[in-house]
Amino acid sequence: MTNEALQQTILSWFPDPEFTQPQFSEEGSQYLTVNTEPEQLHELMQLLKNNPETHFDYLFCLTGVDYGKELGVVYHLESTVHRHMLVVKVQTEERENPVLESVQDLWATANYHEREVYDFFGIIFRNHPNLKRLFLTEDWEGYPLRKDYVDEMNMVVK
Repeated sequence: MTNEALQQTILSWFPDPEFTQPQFSEEGSQYLTVNTEPEQLHELMQLLKNNPETHFDYLFCLTGVDYGKELGVVYHLESTVHRHMLVVKVQTEERENPVLESVQDLWATANYHEREVYDFFGIIFRNHPNLKRLFLTEDWEGYPLRKDYVDEMNMVVK
């Protein structure tokens, strides 16, 4: 499926997502990117996985991002059957209690990736079966990959 066909398929499901076309440069993405709203995330991901035309059966990367005002998650999907790829991005402006739907029910590999994002960014994944810290101790305070995180003990001053 071409990027244009992927885009048209997604537009038939949701009329208003934003797309970024691939740019093969140092600054751009090599994959078609779709930005979705948190409320539509799980439904979109379920359609992308289960629709026979898209059949994104492989989640090969899930990572958290602190954009400054917003927190977000970026998902890299691949169809091993059709050999096409897609990036899905979702953001929330809620920094005090950021919540997104878990996709671990769709891709088992998301289980650990979501725990890592929770651990380092504090994003809560609703319906995750075991959302707890993965790398940091349970008594750790804060989320070290957020831009507003302050670690007085390990500060590097230039």
